[in-house]
Amino acid sequence: MQLSCLKDATQYLTELITGKPRVGIVLGTGLNSLIDQVEVSLAISYDSIPHFPVSTVEFHKGSLVFGKIADVPIVAMQGRFHYYEGYSLQEVTFPIRVLKELGIEFLLLSNAAGGMNMDYKKGDLVIIQDHLNLLPDNPLRGLGPEWGNRFVDMSEPYDPGLRQALEQVLQEEGLPVKKGIYVSVIGPSLETKAEYRWLRNTGADMVGMSTVPEVIVANQLGIKCAAISVITDECDPDNLKPINISEIIEVAGKADQKLTRVFCKVISKL
Repeated sequence: MQLSCLKDATQYLTELITGKPRVGIVLGTGLNSLIDQVEVSLAISYDSIPHFPVSTVEFHKGSLVFGKIADVPIVAMQGRFHYYEGYSLQEVTFPIRVLKELGIEFLLLSNAAGGMNMDYKKGDLVIIQDHLNLLPDNPLRGLGPEWGNRFVDMSEPYDPGLRQALEQVLQEEGLPVKKGIYVSVIGPSLETKAEYRWLRNTGADMVGMSTVPEVIVANQLGIKCAAISVITDECDPDNLKPINISEIIEVAGKADQKLTRVFCKVISKL
């Protein structure tokens, strides 16, 4: 990846938008209703942005939406990119670098995840406290110093202030406050019973195929970030039932309104 690619994408978008977004939002699998709460000024398809990856997942819409939530300027990614699609992790995280160049200070991420903690139920919102990275690469590998510090501190990858704001809003909304450790794996196949047992033994509470690379790059760039997992399936290896992606999308869709309320209220407090 060349710095010129970042400059091209940033210049293209800067010429189209008015002002700078303060908050970036990444909407995960089946999570799209937040866009209905945005006072949209511009929506741009990924395939029109220079050097942007194009989503190959049919339930990721693939557009960058600019606008306001509670008078706060935001930019939302309707769909993200994954290692399992065949992209490198530098390509997966390229949009986060572009959003930083456009001006974002905060990043709110969401994902659909399998719940391995038996206290979690389908549809729960879980604040990510920390993560385990089991992807076979790191988005900073191979980048020279012109891209920033390679040896990024990850002692607090999820900003404590934003996490506290999420917790407060969950309480205000009358929703249970659940927190946990997220583990990112390659995918796209789901886990076996043995893999769930092993992942639970590592200390992970939920498992998914995204988010961690974006958080690593956000920390490198000095963006304060926080993330919520929507639990879409209960992954008890002793009582594991077959599941397919349409069921995951359905559960995520039912929880989407709750996530939207939480994110909008947190943004209004920034």
